[in-house]
Amino acid sequence: MTVKDIVDALNLKVYSGEAGLNKEVVGGYTSDLLSDVMGNAPAGSVWITLQTHVNVMAVATLKDISAVILVKGLEPEANTMAQSNNEAIPVLGTNLQAFEISGQLYNLINKK
Repeated sequence: MTVKDIVDALNLKVYSGEAGLNKEVVGGYTSDLLSDVMGNAPAGSVWITLQTHVNVMAVATLKDISAVILVKGLEPEANTMAQSNNEAIPVLGTNLQAFEISGQLYNLINKK
């Protein structure tokens, strides 16, 4: 499954990083603590968070995250979008709460 497949299936907004929409996704990780993501998020996952600042992109790059989903209608800061474009890591958005989009992503990835 690609980031684009997830965008289409979950009706997500693409803010930036369009060059990375064909990246493969192996799972998801939900956390708002950068240190938690650095220590535990698997490479190739979609990171769900409410953090909008540029440090999100530093962690996403370090952990080889396939995409970031911002929740609750939050939008990325301008420098976050610029770094997203530089790294080809899509920053996506939803109006849903982290709990809701996490469940939807889990169900989508684990379809049997």
